[in-house]
Amino acid sequence: MKVLVVGTGAREHVICESLKDDVDLYSYMSNINPGIARISKYKQGNELNIEKVAEYAKNENIEMVIIGSEAPLGKGIVDELEKYEIKSVGPNINAARIETDKSFMRDLFEEYKLPGSLTFKVFDNYEDINNFLDDYDNEVVVKPVGLTGGKGVKIVGDHLKDNNEAKIYAKKIIDTKMGGFSQVIIEEKAIGEEFTIQAFSDGENLSPMPAAQDHPHAFEGDNGPITGGMGSYSDNNGLLPFLTHKEYDDAVQIMKKSILAIKDKASHYKGILYGQFMLTKDGPKLIEYNARFGDPEVMNTLPLMETPMIDVCNGIVDGKLKKVSFTDKASVCKYLVPDGYPETKYANTLIRVDEEKINSLGGHVYYAAVNQKEYGIYTSSSRAIGVVGIGDRISDGEKIAETSCNYIQGNLYHRKDIGKKELVDKRVDHINEIRI
Repeated sequence: MKVLVVGTGAREHVICESLKDDVDLYSYMSNINPGIARISKYKQGNELNIEKVAEYAKNENIEMVIIGSEAPLGKGIVDELEKYEIKSVGPNINAARIETDKSFMRDLFEEYKLPGSLTFKVFDNYEDINNFLDDYDNEVVVKPVGLTGGKGVKIVGDHLKDNNEAKIYAKKIIDTKMGGFSQVIIEEKAIGEEFTIQAFSDGENLSPMPAAQDHPHAFEGDNGPITGGMGSYSDNNGLLPFLTHKEYDDAVQIMKKSILAIKDKASHYKGILYGQFMLTKDGPKLIEYNARFGDPEVMNTLPLMETPMIDVCNGIVDGKLKKVSFTDKASVCKYLVPDGYPETKYANTLIRVDEEKINSLGGHVYYAAVNQKEYGIYTSSSRAIGVVGIGDRISDGEKIAETSCNYIQGNLYHRKDIGKKELVDKRVDHINEIRI
């Protein structure tokens, strides 16, 4: 079976790795990802030129396309592929609004009375923002309505000093049309611990993956700006050390009700649904949905999957998705990024990766925003390489991932604290304080 994966990063690399032994693998990517290039027949091109991608798929007689990132979904790549009767693992443009239009997502929760929602308002002018925040006593979260690559959200008490700074940032979002909309969402600030559940969906049925926890802050100790994600971990029981079975199940139920609401409001949701939740004293609250795998969380979950990926994908597109099985292992992912990231001066610099040594340790390397050139692998200004360790416990996976990082050379930085006992215990202690 000819399968095409669209995208160039670590998310797409791990997808390709999960498929390579069972399909005739093709790739369409903007940069030459060395990990993807050596296991697929690839075409280098702009993934956002959806007409060109669809033409390539047609000309190569591709039978199924898996879309890795959100931007092509938001432009309607699934709809374009449908013109050629090519099946896709990914929602069409209407269903993808669950990520590409955050006001659509919040309105859906309100209209269908879905559990786990947050108080929110959507604004398109500064006067209304000013009046609202003058009367609102609690801290808030400010979000662009559209896509910003995980870098547009700012939180009072974290990135913003107070609600007055929130006003200024909200005005900037509207004035600059950040994310493509001259609108801004202001939400209540949920207090707790964030966690992620990714799930496969055929539009009717949902099969969840193990929970994971991302670390979005750039620097150790959860300091610095929010990035696309500096690393993540999952535990051997599919939960997290601070997450109970009931809380996991409650979050999955929110996702199941959501896909039925999307079906009613827009269309069948076929693909990956990524739920970012905050575990609060009142249970899981949905922060946002993404219409694709999480990056880095996909690197925690797909290597643990026992069900063949192609079987899962066929179940999604055929509407016959069954329960997906995962091995009882823990995993830790650490991202290596250019020094100074996200404001780095080390873009387009050479890095060296001793994959043979890393593999001998039991580590896994997934290439992200890099480019294979004649003389080696070069960084961009974004995240470069995800390194994953898998073990019986989180601490085992952390040791493998951390040791593996020693065999990647260049002007690179990574958070050494991700997966460490001290940081995990900090999360557990925080939840225990909230539950009192």
